[in-house]
Amino acid sequence: MKNKFLSFSRIFVGLLFIFSGLIKANDPLGFGYKLQEYFEVFHLDFLSGAATGIAVLLCTLEIVLGAFLLLGFWGKKVAWGLLLLIIFFTLLTFVSAAFKVVASCGCFGDAIPLTPWQSFGKDLILLVLIVYIFIKKDLIQPLVTKKSTQLGIATVITVASLAFGLFTYNFLPIMDFLPYKIGANIPSLMVIPPGEKPDEYQIMYHLKNKQTKAEKDMTDKEYLKTEIWKDANWEIIGDPGRKLIKKGFEPKIRDLIITDASGTDYTKEIIENPYYNLVFVAYNLHDTNENAIGKLNALAMNATQQFNIRSVLLTSYSAVDAAAFVKQYNLFAEIFYADAVPLKSMVRANPGVLLMKNGVVVNKWHFHTVPSFDELSKKYFAN
Repeated sequence: MKNKFLSFSRIFVGLLFIFSGLIKANDPLGFGYKLQEYFEVFHLDFLSGAATGIAVLLCTLEIVLGAFLLLGFWGKKVAWGLLLLIIFFTLLTFVSAAFKVVASCGCFGDAIPLTPWQSFGKDLILLVLIVYIFIKKDLIQPLVTKKSTQLGIATVITVASLAFGLFTYNFLPIMDFLPYKIGANIPSLMVIPPGEKPDEYQIMYHLKNKQTKAEKDMTDKEYLKTEIWKDANWEIIGDPGRKLIKKGFEPKIRDLIITDASGTDYTKEIIENPYYNLVFVAYNLHDTNENAIGKLNALAMNATQQFNIRSVLLTSYSAVDAAAFVKQYNLFAEIFYADAVPLKSMVRANPGVLLMKNGVVVNKWHFHTVPSFDELSKKYFAN
């Protein structure tokens, strides 16, 4: 029975680690963004520049440890690695949940969003299983005993895991779990569908008694019902607050606002353009790929001159920085501004390209894989 539980623990933990590693390796840049949040919270900003590299290595480590556990390779060392890793993750998710420092842990990327408490619960279960594996580590037997064969299999697994993360980093995720995926109708994802209800809030007042100095909080309904407003001794302190009482439907896209340099809202005009339009996304102008900007600039110029295709560049940088960028690269596309969070979700590249029509994401590309103007013309514009 004990050996059966050990086998179950190995299979469960191994498969979960492989799944978790693959999901995050599918989108290492997104996992890197999550790591940057943690680095900022724990004042480790000096690691932010290496976040994506660390993300790729962590994904590889998860996949490798999970695979080695299933295969029984180097049982004692793998058990130690799993134990140290799960202790670290359990402490991290507990801090995230208890102190509300990060909204989502990113354990399974954007495929399966977990709250910090859900992540902590998941890690507690894994901790129990891994502790048992660690205690019974001497009973772990490899499926293949020949050392050279073990080394060959281990090398293939490690190289393949690392290559997968590097591939998706350079050529976009194989599976896109973000709201701006190909085929998505962006305007429909920004509104609450008919029949669904939004969040319900209560208006809260903070009151203070001028004589007794007592303070208390009341809802707007209680404030009127008790007629405390008639008592001149009680006064409202500060502005009324809002308290969520019932969670409603939450649109998948709720933070996209596109403006020009003066703050005029162009969101609807750009995303609901009934014709083909090219949207270049470069949330970080300082770190954007220079060669790619040159190619996209030529693409925008040809598309506009020959097919009257509108080309816009979205960035989260200031108008001053954008103006300098336009001057430096003699940029042809129009410049608009949006928050970095939705821009990072639009396309996992800096810069990246979305081809849109009538609010729908027709296609999207990493700057490494953007088609030539002739290819785009033949497939889309000339039809």
